[in-house]
Amino acid sequence: MSGALAAGRRNMDIFGVAVIAFVTALGGGTIRDLILGHFPVAWTQHPGYIYLVISAGLLTTVIARCMPALRRVFLALDAMGLIAFSLIGCSVALKMNYPTAVVIMSGMITGVFGGILRDVLCNQVPMVFRHELYASVSLATCAIFLGLRAFGVGNDLNTAISFGCGLMLRLLAIWRDWRLPIFLYKQRSD
Repeated sequence: MSGALAAGRRNMDIFGVAVIAFVTALGGGTIRDLILGHFPVAWTQHPGYIYLVISAGLLTTVIARCMPALRRVFLALDAMGLIAFSLIGCSVALKMNYPTAVVIMSGMITGVFGGILRDVLCNQVPMVFRHELYASVSLATCAIFLGLRAFGVGNDLNTAISFGCGLMLRLLAIWRDWRLPIFLYKQRSD
């Protein structure tokens, strides 16, 4: 939905909406699979994902007028997606026996890279680099997941706890407008 809305803000046609929705939803997992050498790429084995994503993107064009009223619901769903994709990315890298740093990066790439691709294709500085805590929440979620795993917490309980903590952190960041410090550099002209 965020991809479709971004395409709408750039006055794209229906094909552009579908492409941006697809890239936003499945881009992070695609990049992760390419980087890790995890073949075949996940969505190619589950064509239903394509139909679901494009349908949601096109549905968004119909309900876009209602989005201001649905803003909180949309933000909560987006937060859930961020956390779920981050945990999926960690799990994929763990199954491939990658070291901890790669597992965390895999989770973060899966969680945030679709949005980065969306913003780049829409000619914007990626939101993840300029707004409230987003990638940091993905990082924290991955760290919690791996920390609980190191303490021997079972996978299902670990996933539930990590999901809950990550979601709570993201929703608090939205509610309290938590942000990372901004780096501002302007070269003096002498």
